[in-house]
Amino acid sequence: MDIFGILKMVGGLTLFLYGMNAMGDGLVMLSGGKLEKVLEKLTKKRIMALLLGAFVTAIIQSSSATTVMVVGFVNSGIMNLTQAVGIIMGANIGTTITSWILSLTGISGDNIFINLLKPSSFSPILAAIGIVFIMTGKDGTKKHTIGNIFLGFAILMFGMETMSSAVAPLKDNAAFTGMLTAFSNPILGMLAGALLTAVIQSSSASVGILQALCISGVVTYGTAIPIIMGQNIGTCVTALISSVGANKNAKRAAFIHLYFNLIGTVVFMILFYSVNQFVDFPFLQDKVGAAGIAVIHTLFNVGCAVFLFPFADKIVSLAKITVKKGKGEGADQEMPPELLALDERFLDTPSYAIQLCKKAVIKMASLTTDAILLDMEIQTDYSEDKVYKVEKIEQSVDVFEDAIGSYLVKIASRDLGQEDSHLLSTLLHSISDFERISDHAINIAESVKKLKDNGLSFSEQGQNELDSLSVAVRDIMLMTKQVFADEDVEAAANVEPLEEVIDDLVMEMKQRHITRLRQGNCSMEVGILLEDILTNYERVSDHCSNIAAALIEIKADELYMHQYVGVRVKGSDPYYQEEYKRLKNIYILPSGRGI
Repeated sequence: MDIFGILKMVGGLTLFLYGMNAMGDGLVMLSGGKLEKVLEKLTKKRIMALLLGAFVTAIIQSSSATTVMVVGFVNSGIMNLTQAVGIIMGANIGTTITSWILSLTGISGDNIFINLLKPSSFSPILAAIGIVFIMTGKDGTKKHTIGNIFLGFAILMFGMETMSSAVAPLKDNAAFTGMLTAFSNPILGMLAGALLTAVIQSSSASVGILQALCISGVVTYGTAIPIIMGQNIGTCVTALISSVGANKNAKRAAFIHLYFNLIGTVVFMILFYSVNQFVDFPFLQDKVGAAGIAVIHTLFNVGCAVFLFPFADKIVSLAKITVKKGKGEGADQEMPPELLALDERFLDTPSYAIQLCKKAVIKMASLTTDAILLDMEIQTDYSEDKVYKVEKIEQSVDVFEDAIGSYLVKIASRDLGQEDSHLLSTLLHSISDFERISDHAINIAESVKKLKDNGLSFSEQGQNELDSLSVAVRDIMLMTKQVFADEDVEAAANVEPLEEVIDDLVMEMKQRHITRLRQGNCSMEVGILLEDILTNYERVSDHCSNIAAALIEIKADELYMHQYVGVRVKGSDPYYQEEYKRLKNIYILPSGRGI
């Protein structure tokens, strides 16, 4: 092979790897995090976990990606090792689909329908469709993503064809055939396959490279089998690297992947080559094609899963022996599970990572709501313990905001679909509002505490007025939390009218307060604390309005928050007018004077 042949082979390999990466990324983005959620929820039965692992890997075309996700699941406490082992076994089966797709390059014949199945026949069409979709579709939309998948597949197949044509002349090269003959040695072949796969971190890609070499017509079954065995071991490197810095269970998940492939390979090699000593399989000297590689790859991985499935618990135990339980194990579980789930390994599947963030923000919203409801209890049934609980909740909410905000910034640097980008914007906007609500909860609790510490209290009438306002604030908090969790734009439209009613109630209470001061029916000290409580309740409703408005703005895409708020406040929207009048008649302050 001359320098031009080498350049052609390197170029083909580059295009092949790029196409596989582009297609894989597109498939992950198109799944929108749904596959990961399926894995997370439906893995209680091991056989189901195996089938799901195979299905998800077949879709995203990467066993390494699936296994890294499993390491992340285990690290964050979403999944236990018993569930993980089934998915890992299934991932090895699912990854064989890629080799079958790539085997289409070996199709030959004079029949027009057979030739249409060749990638060289239909890849140009997919490339043309893909580029049209990319040029006409907005970045992040499904159309644009499908275009990337089509174009990635076409590039992958073009790279495969280029590699194959570059190595074809090597069939007459004595040095090349001699090297392949050396790889017929089971140990050398296995080491070569493991090393290649460890370097490129993709068993699908390394199998594809081997399939391209088969086109030269000098690769035998005796050469291919040990290389494929080694490729299954080399693919474990990705999960092992991913487990660095993870907790002990996540490290064990990575070792489960290694032991499954290692034990399966060793058992197969010992049995196969021991029998070969007596039988001397004649097919080992036969030339193998791309389809033959796919057959070996599939039979080995399916066979390993069937053979080792009954011993799954033993593999889990072996991983636990390898990564022994330490003194500090379980300490990270003190962290809220919603935050523990925000594992950096999920950043490679940003759609799923955003859904994890949403779960964490929903928990944050629940904590904030709990703090406001505790404030209302403190007003009527004061205790130091309840004030302390509000303080602890506020501290927890601060931790949530910092953790979620940092994680969302990392997600923002990834390629996101349009829907994910919208959700990201909603979450970034909402976490600051929920955090500010918890701050106001602390302020309200402290104002009531000052009232009690100084031996002061509101009159029965004043307390009744505050209770009436509290009902409206409670309702807007509960409504906002539900609106956010459901991403319900229609229900979000009900938040602003209620916020306006709360503003009216606060204004009316302040006016009554001023009147009482002038009449001498209210002490200045009690009045100041009442003013503080009213101001904080009003701010709480303002932040609820911000959250609902942000949801409407981002969902509608063309409507900005200030326009939304402006329309509602000005009352030019008929629905707002109707809802405002209805709520105005529901939330009424009791008549009377004195606090």
